[in-house]
Amino acid sequence: MGRVLCPASRGCSSDGIAKYVYMISINNETCIRCGKCQRVCPAFIPVICKDEVPALRHPEVCIECGHCVDVCPTGAYIHGAFAAEDIHAIDRSILPSPEGLMELIRSRRSNRTITSTPVPRHSLDMIQEAARYAPTAQNSRQVHLHLITGDEDLLKVEAATINFFMRLSRFMLLPPVKVIMRPFLRKLYDEVPALMAMNEQFKKGQRPCICNCTALLILSAPKGYSFGAQDCNLAYQNASLMAESLGVSQIYMGFVQTVMFMMGCKRAAKVLGIPKGHKPWAIMGLGMPAFKYSKYTTR
Repeated sequence: MGRVLCPASRGCSSDGIAKYVYMISINNETCIRCGKCQRVCPAFIPVICKDEVPALRHPEVCIECGHCVDVCPTGAYIHGAFAAEDIHAIDRSILPSPEGLMELIRSRRSNRTITSTPVPRHSLDMIQEAARYAPTAQNSRQVHLHLITGDEDLLKVEAATINFFMRLSRFMLLPPVKVIMRPFLRKLYDEVPALMAMNEQFKKGQRPCICNCTALLILSAPKGYSFGAQDCNLAYQNASLMAESLGVSQIYMGFVQTVMFMMGCKRAAKVLGIPKGHKPWAIMGLGMPAFKYSKYTTR
């Protein structure tokens, strides 16, 4: 075997996130000195010296992206974070064509014709798996996925959202408040009739804020994490395209998102069921549509 850097140990990154320093080694016998591991490593850990097996330096800065393991043509690069059974050959014969992928992107719509038919469990699993494979800043993988499918929990989110908007609307419509605030918040005041109409729908048993979706996917990250918004929304896009490919409607929950931000992390975590100290950066409504769109318009 090659040069073992260090045993697995626990450390802490610069932003306070706990991490492990894994054992890394290179097999002298199977390494062909191609230099690919050095070229792909964002932390510059492998160092090529002429035609020798790469020297491995500063393993503590490894971000566990797996580039080294995935690019090695002979399997000589061994990393403690990745078990042999978790390393898979890519079958490029089943990858979508550029034209096919572009057609999927063009055809994706926020189809709000949600039926009462629940989204199949297998589809929900694939949507979440797609989200987990999204890139994250420094491969920190701080995005937390939480799926809501229970009817009581969905109603809890709907009620919290519509009730918040109703309290806000009643306050905004108080004569002294309206006189002072309307000149500065005209767009928000223009939304009040729509909010009132949504409340009437809610009273009749509908769930307008979540578009009657049968599942909600909450994407959150620790409140102090600098790239929470970016990472969660990258994961959202992955999940959205997977849902579209499965024939599942996906809708960005803007009303819910707005209310959760205004509530604050503590109350939002309680309503949504996400970990304490997390901020919900993206919320996806999921459901089976009554019909599909047959055309798309140029944008």
